[in-house]
This record gives sequence, C-alpha cells and structure tokens, in this order.
Amino acid sequence: MVVNMDETRLTTIAQIEQFLGASAVVQFTPSQDDEERYAHISRVLKRFDYSCALARPTKGCLRRLGHTSGYSRQQLTRLVSRWQSNRLAPTPLVKRYMAPNAPFARKYTSADMALLLEMDRANEDVCAPAIVRLFWRAFHEYGDPRYERLASLSSSHLYNLRKSTSYQLRRVSLIKTRAVCNPIGQRRVPRPDGRAGFVRVDTVHQGDGDVPVVVGT
Repeated sequence: MVVNMDETRLTTIAQIEQFLGASAVVQFTPSQDDEERYAHISRVLKRFDYSCALARPTKGCLRRLGHTSGYSRQQLTRLVSRWQSNRLAPTPLVKRYMAPNAPFARKYTSADMALLLEMDRANEDVCAPAIVRLFWRAFHEYGDPRYERLASLSSSHLYNLRKSTSYQLRRVSLIKTRAVCNPIGQRRVPRPDGRAGFVRVDTVHQGDGDVPVVVGT
C-alpha cells in the first residue's frame, strides 16, 4: 500500500508511536522536491521542539517519523543537526547544492569528435602525439578552420576523448578470433639419410607388452 504522508494531526509522542506501530505495512511516497521534504522535516522538529534535552527514545521516535521523507538515516542525521544550528532562521533547512544556472560549456563539440574519429580512421589509430601534430598542421599550415580547437589539443586529453562514451559508441571495431596456425605435432616417417641417431617409435597399439623401438641407421 502506497500513501502520501500527512503528519499534521500528530501532536504527541504517543500518537507518533501508535502511528508508526500501526503503519508497518504502509509505504509512504515522499515528495520529489527537496524543498518540500525539508519543510516536512522542519515542521516535525519544530512542532515537538526537538533539542538535545529530549529523552533518547523521544528523539528516536521523531527520527523514525522523519524517515517518511525518503532520506536515509545518515542524511536525516545531518539534516537534524543543520536544523538545530539554524532553528531560529525563517527557513532552517535550505538546499545547499543545486544545478548551476549556466552549465559548464564543452570545449570540444560533437563536430570535433567527428573530426577526431575521421583522423583516427585515416591514420589507423597512431599514437596521440602524431594525431595532435596532424591537427596542428591542418589548422596552422593548411588553414582548415574546422581544426581550430583541436589544434591546441594535448596528447593526454586526446586519450581522454578516446575513452569518452560518445567516441566509443561511434568507433567500434570487432576482431575475429584467429585460428592457430602453428603445428602442434607432425606424424611422418623419419628420413635419416644415412645419419645415425634417429629414433622411430611404432605407435601402433600391440597389446600391453613393450613397444618396439626401431633405431634407424
């Protein structure tokens, strides 16, 4: 069973304990907005005047009610500590980390990745310093404006670009398993050519007796 959380009618610790004991099979759906979850935690802590002076069972009960926000025990402990230090502020809990208004700009674009792929294919994946030198020559000596950003690419960062997901998805090479061509053994009649020291072993099974050995002359 999945329900939304509304704890505003819980005004005493006994009611919270009774509520938590009766809702063992209930799964709460926390809000996806961190600000709403912060407000939920602040309401609970402020309503019961959470402080270090409270008994340990009481604090544990309030923390259990705070788990309905969807945060882990460790994260909830950090939020409670922050609330205690800022409890007199109009908004004790404020989200500290958020996405920047302007995301970081990528220096090398998709067009640059396409040029890198083209250069690697044409030169059969030579070492990075050679590719970097080709980029530099393409822009400074041949005046190709497409290689303006790649002309200043370092060898170490070129390896990083080759490891990127966009590069790996475009550059996939499959190599089939090659058959072993080395002969493991040869079965042929010895040709001593009149030289001594050649031994021929008769491999035909002739019972459990000794295998005859013929020494060539």
